[in-house]
Amino acid sequence: MLSYGTLMPNIKSAKKAVRSSSRKRQFNNFWKRRIKNSIKNLDNTLKTGKVDTDILNKELSVLQKVLDKATKNNVIHKDKANRLKSRYANKITALNKGTKTKSTAKSTKEKESAKKGTGTARGKKS
Repeated sequence: MLSYGTLMPNIKSAKKAVRSSSRKRQFNNFWKRRIKNSIKNLDNTLKTGKVDTDILNKELSVLQKVLDKATKNNVIHKDKANRLKSRYANKITALNKGTKTKSTAKSTKEKESAKKGTGTARGKKS
């Protein structure tokens, strides 16, 4: 027997909508689990410290494939996939160069000019 959970629709189309949304939820959860697992694998590999670049690149490649496939199936938005791919690619390149990951903080010079208001405002011609 089909279980509707807490919902008990009476109308035929509502019953079909419950079945349909259940299938879609399972499909989306499958892809979200795959994304989460590939991110975990890559994070664990990055945390170990000194790792062969080939291993990191393979892990990144797997993550990129999973993100692209999830995007193609409309599970996540393409911008989110691109953002995640970019973040992990930057982490790997920073690790390969032996530098720390990029910081998003502004330089002290930019902070001071922002406080004083000496910078030019957007949209105004100087």
